[in-house]
Amino acid sequence: MRKRLMFITAGVAAAALALSGCSGGDAGTGSTDGASDGGALFEVATDVQLEGSPTYDAMVKADKVRIGVKEDQPGLGYLDAATGERSGFDVEMATWIAASLGFDADKIEFKAIPSANRESAIVNGDIDYYVGTYSITDKRKEQIDFAGPYFETGQGLLVAADNDDIKGEDDLAGKTVCSATGSTPIQNIKDNFPDTKTEEFDTYSQCVEALNDGKVDAVTTDQAILIGYAAQFPDDLKVVGEPFSTELYGIGLPKGDDALRHFINTMFTNGGDTWTKIYDATLGASGTKVTQPAVDDY
Repeated sequence: MRKRLMFITAGVAAAALALSGCSGGDAGTGSTDGASDGGALFEVATDVQLEGSPTYDAMVKADKVRIGVKEDQPGLGYLDAATGERSGFDVEMATWIAASLGFDADKIEFKAIPSANRESAIVNGDIDYYVGTYSITDKRKEQIDFAGPYFETGQGLLVAADNDDIKGEDDLAGKTVCSATGSTPIQNIKDNFPDTKTEEFDTYSQCVEALNDGKVDAVTTDQAILIGYAAQFPDDLKVVGEPFSTELYGIGLPKGDDALRHFINTMFTNGGDTWTKIYDATLGASGTKVTQPAVDDY
């Protein structure tokens, strides 16, 4: 019999935030702290039935949810190598979705997926959905679908704290800029800044390491990510200039799974103050104030 799910709002924030800093463990599975009662923790807000979602059916059959994430982005998606704990805004959003689908934290399997491999991981069924600073683009929508957007940011620049030569995107000529392979920001540099040299790695943390070592002049990606790195290395790095693009983050889903997409979009739309509480407990610690973007039913 198909499981009938009740869309949940009130109480979701408390459950999701109880997991903050507790997601992780061996094989990337979250702990059960704060979510052992699953859906019983939440009050019913709207009745939503996931009829016709092959992705959800696969989750139920496997008795787990596999979520693609980043693990090198402080404040967004970060894995503490010493403790095995995951933290950040995207991790909490991913956990909120899983809880809304009826999966406790011990039924979550997080998988780190490089930017260049996100579409293939979704298309090949390696993950059920992806939450990791995933910009919604028309090219990506040819292969997958997106729920959301759930966050709006823009491309920015991270430089050494003592670098006075780069104050914004107008100062990039002749400089070497690093970003993740397959990311929207590196493609933007290639397309619109022909006098700028580029360096690419699988992860942004490798770019930050290259910046700290003096091998590149700047790291570019979404400003939300850069703020996290600047907060991690306040004496060595700084964010400069204003965002020079608009990026909308979405939840990457298998193409054609309209039922799951509608479910998540409804969750975001009717989620009350859950989004704000998750933001305030993660990225909001930087002091940067943002608001939840309106959902567009892609």
